[in-house]
Amino acid sequence: MTSLASPLRYEAADSVVTITLDRPEARNAFDQVMAESLLAALKTAARDEDVRVVVITGRGDAFSAGQDIHELAAKEAELGPQSAGDELRHRFEPVLRQIRAMDKPVIAAINGVTTGAGLGIALACDLRIASELATFICAPHAIALIPGAGITWLLPRLAGFGAASELALLGDRIDAARALALGLVNWVVPDDQLAARTRDLADTLIQKPKTSLALTKRALNRSLFAGFERHLAYEADLQEVAAASGEHQMRLQAMIERGSKR
Repeated sequence: MTSLASPLRYEAADSVVTITLDRPEARNAFDQVMAESLLAALKTAARDEDVRVVVITGRGDAFSAGQDIHELAAKEAELGPQSAGDELRHRFEPVLRQIRAMDKPVIAAINGVTTGAGLGIALACDLRIASELATFICAPHAIALIPGAGITWLLPRLAGFGAASELALLGDRIDAARALALGLVNWVVPDDQLAARTRDLADTLIQKPKTSLALTKRALNRSLFAGFERHLAYEADLQEVAAASGEHQMRLQAMIERGSKR
C-alpha cells in the first residue's frame, strides 16, 4: 500500500490500483486537499507501466457527497461568487480531464451516496459498478447551484435527454436499480460483493490487450468527448451566475447550520 495523502488511500496490487476516497466523516466530500490528492493519484497510476486498471471508490456510506460546502462557503465569503466557478475550473475539471486522458480503463465502484462533483467523477469513468445500497442525486438545488463537474455533458449522453432533464431539473434521489435502468451504471451488485465483483471486472480487463484497450478508449473519447473541455468551461461560468444569487447564499448557510446542529 502506498499513501499519497491522508484524505485517500492508494493501493496497488496485481496491476490494479484502487484509490479510496477516505473522508467518511464528511461523506467523502471534496476539500481542496482531497481533490489535489485524487489528481496526483490518477497521474501516478497513469505513469506506472505496471498498472493496467484504476478503481475509484469511497469508504463509509458514501462514494462522495461532492464539494465540501464549508470550504465553498468560506471561499465565497472571501472571494465572491467567482469562487464557485473557480472551484469547478481548478478543483474538479483537472480530475475529469485526467480520467478521460488516461489510456487505462477507470472503474467507479460506487459504494453509497453519490452526488455533486462525486457524481460527475463517477460518470466520467469508463465503467461503473454500484452497490445495491448506492443512491444518486444529480442536481444541487438544495444550495441553488447547477449540476457541475461535467454532469450536464455526461448525463444526457448516458441517460438520454428526457431522463437527464428529469434528474437535473427535479434533483430527486434515485436508487441503484433506477440508475441501472437509465444507464448511469453498468452493474448493480449486493453491497457485500462490491469489492470482489469490482476486482473480477478489473481482472477481466487485465486479460484484454493493453494497446487495443488504450486505442479503443481514445476512439470513444473522440466520438463522445469532442467539445467536453469547452462545455466544462461553460458550466463553470453558469455556476458563477448561480452562486451570485441571494437564494444560493441563503440555502448554503441554512444547510451548514442544519449540519452543525446534528
